[in-house]
Formats: sequence, C-alpha cells, structure tokens
Amino acid sequence: MHTIFGTDPKYLARTDDPDTSHEAAESVDTTALEALVYSAIYMHPNGCIQDDILVMYPNKPYSSITARFRALLDKKLIEDTGQRRKGRSGRNQRVVKIIKKEANNERHQ
Repeated sequence: MHTIFGTDPKYLARTDDPDTSHEAAESVDTTALEALVYSAIYMHPNGCIQDDILVMYPNKPYSSITARFRALLDKKLIEDTGQRRKGRSGRNQRVVKIIKKEANNERHQ
C-alpha cells in the first residue's frame, strides 16, 4: 500500500553525521508522526502554529512534532498562510493549514 506520509531515513541525517544519528533516523516512524501532525492540523480549519500541536501531544518529543511541519510543507500537504502568531516563547510562529485539493476543478472552468 502506498501512503503519502513518511520520509526516507536517508533524508533525516546528513551524510557526515555520526553513525548514531543515522541509527536514530532509521528508528523514527515518520509515517505515523506525519499522519498524526497532519490530522492535528486538519482539526484547525483556520490554521495553527506548532505550539497548538505540541499542546495536543504533550508526551511526544518536541522534535518529533516540529520536524513534521517541514515534511508536510515539502509534500505540499500543508501551506504557510503568511500569518504569524506568537508562540509560548514569545516569538512568532508561522500559521499553517491544510491545502484543500479541489476535486475536478479543471473540468468546471
């Protein structure tokens, strides 16, 4: 079965990183984490910041959540709205939301 979620571990560590980093990259279930973060963002139709998702999953490591935003942006599953909101640190975070694909959009134009 093909899924849109998941990132090849070779993209999670630099080639010159120590072997421990490559081992760690192999152990990350990016498929499950990307699906989890995507679903959480989906629950925020007006957009959300990383802190909104971190609050939803307080037992997940910070980097397990925040790194998925880049993967989802690269896959064009979420978009940066251009808006910014202050996070818990007081610094601005980008507001992202799900990219809605219009079914049969070209046929109706």
